[in-house]
Amino acid sequence: MVAAGKVAPLVRAGLIAGLVIAGLAYPLTALAGLGVKAGTEALQSMPEELIEIPSAQTTYVYANDGRTLLTTFYEEHRKPIRIADMSPYVTQAIVASEDSRFYEHNGVDAKGVARAFVANQQAGGVSQGASTLTMQYVRMALRDGAQTPKEALEATEQTTARKLREMRLAIELEKRLTKQEILERYLNAAYYGHRAYGIFAASQVFFSKLPRDLNLTEAALLAGLVKAPSAYDPATQDREAATDRRNYVIDQMLKMKSISPLEATQAKRTPIKLKLSSPPNDCIGIVPKRNDWGFFCDYLKSWWKEQPAFGKTPQEREANLRRGGYRVITSIDPKVQAAAMKHVLDKEKRRSRIAHGQVLIEPGTGRLLSMAVNRTYSLNQKSNAKHSRFKGVKSNYPNTVNPLLGGGTMAGYQAGSTFKIFTMLAALDEGMPLSTNYYSPPRIVTRYITAPGPATCGIRWCPKNSTSSMTGRQTMWSGFGKSVNTYFVQLEQKVGADKAVRMAERLGLRWRTDIDRRLASKEHASGWGAFTLGVSDVTPVEMANVFATLAAEGNYCQPLPVRAIKTRDGADATFKGKVVAAPRCHRAVTRDVARAATDAARCVTGYGAARGGCGGWGTSEMVYAKLKRPIAGKSGTTDSNKTAWFCGFTPQLAAAAFVADPDNPEKNVGSDRGTVSKFTVAETLKDALKGQPKAKFNPPSKDLVGRWVEFRDDPDSRDRSSDRSSDRDRGDSRSRDRDRDRDRDRDRDRGGDRGRDDD
Repeated sequence: MVAAGKVAPLVRAGLIAGLVIAGLAYPLTALAGLGVKAGTEALQSMPEELIEIPSAQTTYVYANDGRTLLTTFYEEHRKPIRIADMSPYVTQAIVASEDSRFYEHNGVDAKGVARAFVANQQAGGVSQGASTLTMQYVRMALRDGAQTPKEALEATEQTTARKLREMRLAIELEKRLTKQEILERYLNAAYYGHRAYGIFAASQVFFSKLPRDLNLTEAALLAGLVKAPSAYDPATQDREAATDRRNYVIDQMLKMKSISPLEATQAKRTPIKLKLSSPPNDCIGIVPKRNDWGFFCDYLKSWWKEQPAFGKTPQEREANLRRGGYRVITSIDPKVQAAAMKHVLDKEKRRSRIAHGQVLIEPGTGRLLSMAVNRTYSLNQKSNAKHSRFKGVKSNYPNTVNPLLGGGTMAGYQAGSTFKIFTMLAALDEGMPLSTNYYSPPRIVTRYITAPGPATCGIRWCPKNSTSSMTGRQTMWSGFGKSVNTYFVQLEQKVGADKAVRMAERLGLRWRTDIDRRLASKEHASGWGAFTLGVSDVTPVEMANVFATLAAEGNYCQPLPVRAIKTRDGADATFKGKVVAAPRCHRAVTRDVARAATDAARCVTGYGAARGGCGGWGTSEMVYAKLKRPIAGKSGTTDSNKTAWFCGFTPQLAAAAFVADPDNPEKNVGSDRGTVSKFTVAETLKDALKGQPKAKFNPPSKDLVGRWVEFRDDPDSRDRSSDRSSDRDRGDSRSRDRDRDRDRDRDRDRGGDRGRDDD
């Protein structure tokens, strides 16, 4: 209960007791019959404590430098600040405008109540109000803390009960807080129009400056908006009304002696000068010069909605993103992103039906440094070309918000021979050494049963190599470097297709189509022979991370779009005691298995293996020739050139690039695009790693190297001259390969891929 002395100011007013406050916005006749005793009893029955629920605040999203703003997320644009960070004019103007006796009353202004009651009685309606700044803040807090529509209505409805509650809570609030604290909370909660809540947002929206930099006329204008933001809006309404309201505030400041007569005169003569700005909201609000960051932003949103730290459901998590007031430092590196986008657009312009994109990931953390694709991130598809498959439908170029690089509902694209990495890792994981060899014919009849098609003979799957020069004895080094299909099918049959599928899952692949989920199931995985040739859909993010795992010597880290997430209180966001933004890593394969796979992957790029012979050539030798630093990787194309990939990695960075038609994944992208992804990755890595040391790969142990064997031509070879040439090259260089420093950076330039494709 409240002591009688606490409501004495109302009693002394001698009019309609405490209930006269209700004269602000509803018929006074409803209160006329209530006396002092009834008013006091009603007041004392109201709740004493104001439960202040944190209001919605804007979430700010930055690049990895913590300074470059990517975008913001908000329902109500609001960022609370200290009163010390506001111009003195701000506090002076709001007090003069809304409550000139603010520093004299205890939450309820008895004199103001009496004055309003008399004025309203004479007017026969509501002509004056009596709500103090404290009472107004109470109403804002109740409104912002409403959890249901009913609570929101009760916080704002024009009833005696609401006024009584505001009055009681205001009195109690003034006992707990200083005037400056109340004023600070008020200024951070007030609505100024244009979805701007609080003085920080209002200063940005109307003047593009910080509150501490507001001058007298600007502060007075914003203070005047609080009473009726839409009526006095200088951006959309007649500025005469806004000017009159501003000048009224200036006159009130003069009466309170907050400013001098000269300051008032000069301020009132100053015309309104706005510098409007609209803070970005969501991924589609990213500024045009950073539009290519939209796809990364979209991935961030998808990731956020999967994190239980931010709510129980995806909808709750997204709402928390828009209301939680987080400070998110993402993983995107502006310099790396710029380089990635430059080289993507060098190869395919935005208006190309063929999508060309790439992803770069940091090994050992999983952090996404860039996501670049030759598209404009936009919902406006009016100028888009016609869809290549469906009539009356717009295509995805040049404008789209489809997650072409990963995230959301993105199924991905077939990745061709890049999937041979999973078969090789599964074999190495089973203890099979790099020297494991098979005679690899031009075509092979497998034990896998499949539906009729170009690669079948009878009921069996019968894949073939892309060139006759691949025929002959191959090891993992040469088989991977040349991308010999018939070698890898034999390796897959030996280790088991299901082992390759499970290895892919260990390295982060997820099956997003019904057919992939069925074939990857326990019941069918052992018969999925074509898996090793990359017939499953996969995203660039996933493939970049697979090779990032090799670069990190078998340490798998989930793809991560953030470096830090701070709550509104400045603490790290956590879940079950773990920091949400921390890398989430575990060992997927042993170091030795990863090192062995890397040694074979060096053969692909022309860099050469440390422990074995590559067979004379690799499918992507231009990559090392362009990069001039230790590099490993794997290229991949699908049947009829539907897609063309390259995944490359150094110890510091991993990348995956692709070309495909997102509208029609079955459409041929053209044989001339077979090397596009290779050059894109090489050029981007060169720019991204400029100035960094040429880090070296660690070679595998003898256990996974196996016994070295110099292979001779098989008598059944159909292209002996090619095989002899390859063997002679390997034999001549055998002693050099075995004796050289395993990590020496060989400065050679072999150029081109000699016209050989993967499959």
